[in-house]
Amino acid sequence: MLVEDNEMDVELTLNAFREVEQRSAEALGGRPIRCTVSVAGNGQEALDYVFGRGVYADRTRYPVPDLILLDLKMPGIDGCEVLRQIKEAPEAHRTPVVMLTSSEEEEDRIRSYRYGANSYLVKPMSFDAFSRMISTVVTYWCGHNLRPPG
Repeated sequence: MLVEDNEMDVELTLNAFREVEQRSAEALGGRPIRCTVSVAGNGQEALDYVFGRGVYADRTRYPVPDLILLDLKMPGIDGCEVLRQIKEAPEAHRTPVVMLTSSEEEEDRIRSYRYGANSYLVKPMSFDAFSRMISTVVTYWCGHNLRPPG
């Protein structure tokens, strides 16, 4: 799942995911990563999706995400509050959450890790560097990483 309020960043991230799918079989010994990316444009929408509320109640159509890429600076409910609620909820706290932000502020990093972020990444300025970062993140979390049972 991608939680991002900037349309340009959404498109860049989705393009990077498509590239990961194309190259993943080679990186993982013939086992390609298949990514279905749901996009939430704000914190409230992300929380509704993760907790299966409202229009997202159908878990067949809107499954619990395997990975959440979460922007920090969003209007309304910001990324740290979304993170806090996810990590405090028994049904969602195991879901890896990667903060994907433009903020290099130390306080933002401290708060993110305090609330349970699994990683904190600063978005690079170039598309190539951004694409490589997304490729690394997705290959690790969705390809190599073994999630806890249950």
